[in-house]
Amino acid sequence: MTAPEFILKRHAGNPIITPADFPGAKAVFNPGQTTFEGKTILLLSVIHNTWKHMGRPIRSSTHVAESADGVRFEIRHEPFIEKSEQLPYCDIGDNPIDLRVTKINDVYYIIHPCSGPWGTFAVLGKTTDFKTHENVDVISLPDNRLPCLFPERIGGQYVRIDRPYRVAPNDFHNYGHLWLSYSPDLIHWGRHRPLLKTGWAPWARTKIGPTPPIKTAAGWLVVIHGVAPSCGGHRYALGAVLLDLENPQQIVGKTYGAILEPYEPYELTGIVPNVVFTCGAIADEAADEIRVYYGCADTSVGLASGSLGELIEACRHEW
Repeated sequence: MTAPEFILKRHAGNPIITPADFPGAKAVFNPGQTTFEGKTILLLSVIHNTWKHMGRPIRSSTHVAESADGVRFEIRHEPFIEKSEQLPYCDIGDNPIDLRVTKINDVYYIIHPCSGPWGTFAVLGKTTDFKTHENVDVISLPDNRLPCLFPERIGGQYVRIDRPYRVAPNDFHNYGHLWLSYSPDLIHWGRHRPLLKTGWAPWARTKIGPTPPIKTAAGWLVVIHGVAPSCGGHRYALGAVLLDLENPQQIVGKTYGAILEPYEPYELTGIVPNVVFTCGAIADEAADEIRVYYGCADTSVGLASGSLGELIEACRHEW
């Protein structure tokens, strides 16, 4: 089967990172992504078959991968985020997955989910070197696992996109709509406002989820995932939303068509089939390029890239 054309084009070498690149892993997927000192940085979610760290069994861990060319990555063996005594209510034995990274001034803020008997909530951390990580605080109630920070203050306030949800009787997330929240200090959040509901496009019928917004001349570009039911189960695809620069509560565009859908064998088959899922994107407005490192079937990492201008135009004209 030949995949249809999308705004995002798959790299010829996909998947660019697989479990074979981390011995003992059964999945390496859903990376947080940014650039640091001229290199591409991925914060990889790694699920292990059997692995121990400091004598303790680990089911999942977060690892830094870096690359000079954005394709060939070196993965650090030591976990980047460790459990902290500050968070005794988190599930013991797991490090977070699906991290979101936002650079504000010279600090890289990292939001990761924490799961345990109290539910799933968001924890804010930070780093300046991707060698050490500091937990800052818990910044959301359950169930709001991964708010995404804007990279600068707007109107004097920090801003984030939330995706609260409830778990339906079939154990699938329901009412996965997007909201905005505001904060004076990145810890205390309020002024909650609804932003975007599911259902405007066939690939986003059940649930949507954000990534950290990217500032462009046309507005805040947010690459999102959308979920739709299919006869093969829930199907994850990617799209985008464009928000006004001065008032992000105002949507100025969104894609009706998906910008990437699962069609390749490594996207159709894996731990969770029929999934393309991203935790971010890296844009270069001068080069008119956007790169998206995405999880393939919750098993490996793919790379898709395209024209930033074409994606913005699609947001403006498709909705």
